Amino acid sequence: MGSFNYFNYFTEIEEYFWRKRGAHLLVSPLDWAIVETWQRAGIPLDAVLRGIDSAFESYARSSRGAGRPLKSLAYCVDAVLDAAAEKQETAAGAGPQPKQTENKAEPFSREELRSFLRRNIEKLGRAAERLNSSDTELARRIEQAGASIAGLMPLVDSPAGIDLESLERRLSATEEKLAAALLAAADESVLVDIHADLDRQLAPYRRRMTAEQLGQLARQYTQKRLLERFGVPRLSLFYLN
Repeated sequence: MGSFNYFNYFTEIEEYFWRKRGAHLLVSPLDWAIVETWQRAGIPLDAVLRGIDSAFESYARSSRGAGRPLKSLAYCVDAVLDAAAEKQETAAGAGPQPKQTENKAEPFSREELRSFLRRNIEKLGRAAERLNSSDTELARRIEQAGASIAGLMPLVDSPAGIDLESLERRLSATEEKLAAALLAAADESVLVDIHADLDRQLAPYRRRMTAEQLGQLARQYTQKRLLERFGVPRLSLFYLN
């Protein structure tokens, strides 16, 4: 990802999209779900930004772009995938590159990591407490997630260097298990409402996406909305900032 901080993936894309759009507006839950699908697919940040540039250029040339701003990252999906494929082809044609050793500063201070983990433990505790009277099994699963994160605190307090990628994998695994528990516990009517809301937002862009893209986006969007509904925080280091 070049000179960009790996864990600033979300904020870099958000801020770049703001600048291209010319308005500092909140990025929608749909846009965040789209960014998550790119992050999970391992699309490099520079490819995403190039794809956004290409999408804006295409939109400006189209009849839809006459006097109307590009409102969603959904319009950029194809261009981002094309940019990622082009980057991969270029890298393959260049052959293996010699490894370079460089000293990189840690992206987060120890105190930032401690604060992030502690905040999430507290938020999980409050979410479990709210559910204790209505869904004891889900409350237990949320408490387990908090205990898992508490078990990672010694890694942050260790005098040795922190393996952030290992820490991120463990946090992501905890979040995935928790998301599965929320999905299983959610009422069918809630899921129907979430999917209907997604369909409304995707209506202008649906024909630009493949079935696989739509499926991935639906999973990420549903997960995000359920986490918000149950008051459960995002655990990944991508959300530290």
